[in-house]
Amino acid sequence: MAAPKLSDAQVRDALGDLPGWSLVDGKLHREYRFDDFVGAFGFMSAAALVAERMNHHPEWFNVYNKVNVDLTTHDAGGISPLDLELAAELDRLAG
Repeated sequence: MAAPKLSDAQVRDALGDLPGWSLVDGKLHREYRFDDFVGAFGFMSAAALVAERMNHHPEWFNVYNKVNVDLTTHDAGGISPLDLELAAELDRLAG
């Protein structure tokens, strides 16, 4: 069963608990910056394990010390509670 799509109001409310995240093109978006490439890649490696455990995978892009992340639940046709959970986990990993 697919996770339910959140309403726009629910997403706006949730963003209050996710500093650094914004809504861009219908997806949760955040850019993380690290000291160097190894820090960025280490974050991505740890995040990949969490995402796989959740069976919920981010759209992301890495250049040197930056990792841009976009979250959406394709099966739900928008942002779902899974996206909020993964965003919080990514923040925890990024420290």
